[in-house]
Formats: sequence, C-alpha cells, structure tokens
Amino acid sequence: MSIRVLFFASLADIAGGRERFVEPDEVTDVLSVFNLLAAEFPAMETHRASILYALNSEFVRSDAPVRDGDEIAFLPPVSGG
Repeated sequence: MSIRVLFFASLADIAGGRERFVEPDEVTDVLSVFNLLAAEFPAMETHRASILYALNSEFVRSDAPVRDGDEIAFLPPVSGG
C-alpha cells in the first residue's frame, strides 16, 4: 500500500496535480511527507510557514505520525470573495 497525499489550491498547481502517493517506508510523520515532496517541488517551500495539515480528514500538527494507508492533505491559506 502507500500514503495518499492531497494537494489543494496553489499547491496542486505546484505539484502538477491534486494527488500523489508516497511509500510509507520513506516517511515517519506529516512533516517528513511535506519535506519529501518539497524536495521534489521546491516551490512548495514558499508555503511552509502557513500550511495546514490534515491526516485522515482531521487537522493535525506536523509531527503527527503516519502509517501505511493514511491520507494526508496539504492546505495552503486561501482567500476569496
């Protein structure tokens, strides 16, 4: 299996799509998933300080542990009218 990562708003543009899969043996927590993907998509770094993290549809801190089969969402701040 793997960990499903969802990108929203500008992060989806940066990553070239709304989802990606990460192997669980490459990561330990939500932040390590972000770091892995930021290494692949350096423009994600501009959002690091303001991103919200969700793990299995619940907001979490960046140090929340991840397991095989989890779903992580990266949500940058958005504005609208």
